[in-house]
Amino acid sequence: MPTLKLVSLFMSHFRSHRRSELAFDGRPVAVFGANGAGKTNVLEAISLLSPGRGLRRAGAEELARRPEALGWKLRAELASLHQLHELETGAEPGQPRFVTIDGKAAAQTALGRIGRILWLVPSMDRLWTEAPEGRRRFLDRLTLSFEPTHGEAVLSYEKAMRERNRLLKDMVRDTGWYEALEAQMANAGATIMANRKAALARIGAAQAGVETAFPTADLTIVGPEGEADLSDLATALAEGRARDMAAGRALTGPHRADLAAVYAAKGVPAGQCSTGEQKALLISLILANARALAEDFGAPPILLLDEIAAHLDADRRASLYDEVCALGLQAFMTGTGAELFADLGDRAQYLEVTEEGGQSHVIERNVS
Repeated sequence: MPTLKLVSLFMSHFRSHRRSELAFDGRPVAVFGANGAGKTNVLEAISLLSPGRGLRRAGAEELARRPEALGWKLRAELASLHQLHELETGAEPGQPRFVTIDGKAAAQTALGRIGRILWLVPSMDRLWTEAPEGRRRFLDRLTLSFEPTHGEAVLSYEKAMRERNRLLKDMVRDTGWYEALEAQMANAGATIMANRKAALARIGAAQAGVETAFPTADLTIVGPEGEADLSDLATALAEGRARDMAAGRALTGPHRADLAAVYAAKGVPAGQCSTGEQKALLISLILANARALAEDFGAPPILLLDEIAAHLDADRRASLYDEVCALGLQAFMTGTGAELFADLGDRAQYLEVTEEGGQSHVIERNVS
């Protein structure tokens, strides 16, 4: 079966890592060490080998190691579908982030065509109880994993919306300006909505009939109007101009959508579930996303699970490791101690991250 595996990773002046060179053998990777040692920085570096701003959503200038504030660079070898690719990304001070694939300059979206990377981080534990913005980001990241061009549609929509909002705030009443921007929003918005619905359909299919230790969730897209009611977004925007002008922003469109989840077996909204159940639902969705991508992309994605042991009891933790291995995933998992990964045994590679003199060091350990 074709695979997607990170073979090596080099970090230069990236976050707490002045210089770290890592090699991977294809097994899941347990990354352990004290809080603040730089474990999450390793996962963040890997997340930047996919389109977007990575798992922390940081700007290029935030990623440079302090206090030097020099340019940062990541270099990696990625084995994808029987091909080996050399990836490089980074940024010089004051410059935008660059990407090269096999020595040639490339757009970030091209990263999504040669590999797929999913992640689950502690800040997402509040997903079902926080504001809709976080759930929209989660939904669009999930959608991007299936359709790498989804990000372009989102950027196009948001650019046109910002320009329209500027006209609204300036009380401009020339319909010609609005019609052009609303046409752009409608075209990009239709793509966004279609992509989102297709992604949720794939997740639903991947959850159906699968034996797993984690609860399944029924997902729907909702909002003030609901995406189902925005089949003619251009008309909705035109009819809502007076209301939008009073508010100074667009009140209709896919940027107002929300993702709703229900614990399927109990019929309880995710936001009303216990902390442990909410975490289990998130893990279930990430695993379903991975199963669907294994079929669609042709190989299981790379999975980044930061502090994954939090809110999981020993039995569920062991079940997660079993499912990761059964899927053939190269998962990078962090925790404060190697004992948290004892159930993986020799099925995993172990890396210890320590901090000394203001910089992180990574050492491979044999803990079996």
